Amino acid sequence: MHRPGPRVHRRTRVPDAALPNARDRRCLAAAGVTTAQLGALFAVRDEPGITQQRLARALGLRESAVTALVGRLTAAGLVSKSAHPREHRAVVLELTVPGADALRAAQPEIDRFNADLREALGNDGFAGAATAMHRLAHWEP
Repeated sequence: MHRPGPRVHRRTRVPDAALPNARDRRCLAAAGVTTAQLGALFAVRDEPGITQQRLARALGLRESAVTALVGRLTAAGLVSKSAHPREHRAVVLELTVPGADALRAAQPEIDRFNADLREALGNDGFAGAATAMHRLAHWEP
């Protein structure tokens, strides 16, 4: 598979930093959570009873990072943890009512952010960028 060259790497650094900062500001204002936390909340909502290990794989993060992320989410009351029914060392995660409320509160802002990106890139550019980001998210260098 072709690897991106150094020019591509440098060009992706600006949106790589700027877009998450803009999304985080918007999501924090709308729902009191960061985009990383939103990603975890969506994954827990979409797969009730997900384990932290599975969540780490779904988010593309190390388990230690997910442990800290889940700790913040449980401390905020957005996610609950309970013992896994078959694996004594694992825990399962469930979305709480406040977690579901945070997702609902963030959705209009997510929709506005996507609309802003679609306006900036055009429909074809937006679709192409979404496809490229999906490929990059699943790319294994």
